[in-house]
Amino acid sequence: MVQLSTAVCLLGGLFLIAPVLMAPTHSSMCTPLRTINDSLSHRRQYMKHNFPIEYTIKVHNREIFRLSNISRMRLRTEGLNELVLQRLWFQVYQGVLKKILWVLPTRHPSRPYTAELERRFKDAQAVFMQSHPAQVFQEDLPEKIHDIWDSLTEKPENMPESSWRFATPKSLLDNLCRTMYCLFSECFSNADVQEDYCEVSHWRKGRKKDMQPES
Repeated sequence: MVQLSTAVCLLGGLFLIAPVLMAPTHSSMCTPLRTINDSLSHRRQYMKHNFPIEYTIKVHNREIFRLSNISRMRLRTEGLNELVLQRLWFQVYQGVLKKILWVLPTRHPSRPYTAELERRFKDAQAVFMQSHPAQVFQEDLPEKIHDIWDSLTEKPENMPESSWRFATPKSLLDNLCRTMYCLFSECFSNADVQEDYCEVSHWRKGRKKDMQPES
């Protein structure tokens, strides 16, 4: 059953409320997503400590995919379905993980970790595809989402230099983790505590920096 929720943003002292179509996460998704989260709990060691200080990689500007991007899309894309955002999340981060792997030499200490994380991500993506009717993925995307999708699938040599940004591997996986909790919150919710994983303030709490799912 699809539920109608709202996204709220404060702009210039005014509260803007936009409807968001919320589709419940299919229960089959939770196991592979929690497996990804298990890997992400080690991201500091493998994506920060094993790299030179301030080391960055080149990614598409659409691959800097944060909670703020999700909030803006929810506000500015009329009738946006949560399933579309989940599809976009998979599209974004399959590219991010490939780019991190590309820069890692065969014997780099973080390469096995990244390869395993990418494998787990692909497993989750396969479950995601199988848990929805095929026709869902044949439906037209909202225009704004379609533009993002096209830019992500464009050949690198055809994109202008302005399309690229530099980011640390650790920050990219931080974004992966936080947006995963936001878009698939039902897999990480604690029945005793109400948490809004889509709020930036939630992740500023130091004790929740590298969260683990409830068993």
